[in-house]
Amino acid sequence: MEQIGQFAPIILMFVVVYFLMLRPQQKRQKLEKEFEQNLKVGDKIITKSGIHGRIAEIAEDSLVIETMAGKLKMERSAISLELSQKLNNPKEVK
Repeated sequence: MEQIGQFAPIILMFVVVYFLMLRPQQKRQKLEKEFEQNLKVGDKIITKSGIHGRIAEIAEDSLVIETMAGKLKMERSAISLELSQKLNNPKEVK
């Protein structure tokens, strides 16, 4: 019984780290993956580097966006979930 008491703080620490750090990160990754999968031609997006554009073509892992300067090909993962949601739904973003 004393041995369990000695390990209780360590176990509690791992539980706290899981719920405060790992679980929110997993949830965010899931949302980003769903967002990337639901992109369609014509959607307005903002990349993580701040480039604004509209999706012109979609391939399996990449897409082509139209900007004022022309067309750019980039990876789906380069699109910012938060910035694109603010652009399309300014009142719904948390």
